[in-house]
Amino acid sequence: MEDSEKRIRHYSSKHKILLVGEGDFSFSLCLASAFGSATNITATSLDSEDELSKKYMDAMHNVSMLTRFGCDVQHEINVHTMSFDNSLSLRRYDRIVFNFPHAGSRFFGREFSSKAIEGHRVLVQGFLENAKEMLEENGEIHITHKTTYPFSDWEIKRLAKAEGLKLVKESKFELSHYPGYTNKRGSGGRRSDDYFPVGECSTLMFIQKK
Repeated sequence: MEDSEKRIRHYSSKHKILLVGEGDFSFSLCLASAFGSATNITATSLDSEDELSKKYMDAMHNVSMLTRFGCDVQHEINVHTMSFDNSLSLRRYDRIVFNFPHAGSRFFGREFSSKAIEGHRVLVQGFLENAKEMLEENGEIHITHKTTYPFSDWEIKRLAKAEGLKLVKESKFELSHYPGYTNKRGSGGRRSDDYFPVGECSTLMFIQKK
């Protein structure tokens, strides 16, 4: 008998899910715990395994738990090139998720600058360009992002439209919806393992235009 479907918010145990830009992998583990399995999840980060262990206190524990759940955990995956990556290029996903994209520590404290905003836009556009090539038919790309200024100036909806994507839903994001998830600053600084206040934010859900 087929396993019954389990859900947490926008995600189902029946979905093939790709998570990118994971910090300490706590979001991936939250989904895996909700499903009781992670055989449907591919969880990736830009960090190498060594970098990951140095930046986040709980990362290696989370990765170990994910592996026990059957998750495919991959390191050194760049969102700008992931659709060409040998380990991912032939796969197609129902949900591709990037939570709180950020272009790096050089912009911390300078989020209002035009250079920072443009750097973040380049990151998001590169992600969208690659992610749309990795979607199953009727699949969705999800970006969770702050909605207040200066983050609103990233213009993610406009970037998605330029990539031939259509916004189908915008849902207010609440940390309490994802037990165990701890959002991290990351980016290699001394405060990589610190969390940041999410404030007002939403999950934007895009599909390919027919």
